[in-house]
Amino acid sequence: MSAQLLELSGVHTHIGAYHILHGVDLTVPRGEVTMLLGRNGAGKTTTLRTIMGLWQASQGRIAFNGQDITRQNTPAIARLNIAYVPENMGIFADLSVKENLLLAARAAAHAGQMDAARLEWIYGLFPAVQKFWHAPAGKLSGGQKQMVAVARAIIEPRDLLIIDEPSKGLAPAIVNNMIDAFAQLKAQGVSILLVEQNIDFAKRLGDSVAVMDNGRVIHAGRMADLAADEALQQSLLGLSL
Repeated sequence: MSAQLLELSGVHTHIGAYHILHGVDLTVPRGEVTMLLGRNGAGKTTTLRTIMGLWQASQGRIAFNGQDITRQNTPAIARLNIAYVPENMGIFADLSVKENLLLAARAAAHAGQMDAARLEWIYGLFPAVQKFWHAPAGKLSGGQKQMVAVARAIIEPRDLLIIDEPSKGLAPAIVNNMIDAFAQLKAQGVSILLVEQNIDFAKRLGDSVAVMDNGRVIHAGRMADLAADEALQQSLLGLSL
């Protein structure tokens, strides 16, 4: 079994007339949190959407668990135990929190069939999920919606969790809650790929890191090494961690 759960090799993505990804090489090791960093417009979100089949790679290969998924559609990719939380969270505003989670619990026809022990664990991670269980998800605050989005992604066991900017706009206390949740998931053997702009978040949680610029990965290594090298940070990101 390869140490890499997800591997992108020379991936190009075109969106209409625009060439967004220019040969992305990226690996996500098993059981680790991989941070995907870079300036706005570097291609991070396009990379996530290409992995999930929402946009098709025009060249290159994407392999998950040794299986080529480059040409698979999004539902087939999701069935491989991959969950994706987009930047806009993708929750159904008119449905209740319960209904949002039920939609993601593929083995359950109604709420009573959802895994009770897993629900209790999610309530412990995100108390707002339990508090607003019957409330329309669209009425929640931004932080509460993010909790619902992540809870929905983990209502069933996943091998890979892909999340686009989970801490965006969140209060520090909720960010800490998110970090704790992801740490617990990693401890359970879940591999996680995170796009993140909150550098403190990245330092505290990341095991490995890839930095993108102009549609390419320009640096890959250990997160701790990048956090300790101010000159490299300035060169890659134009900031100090």
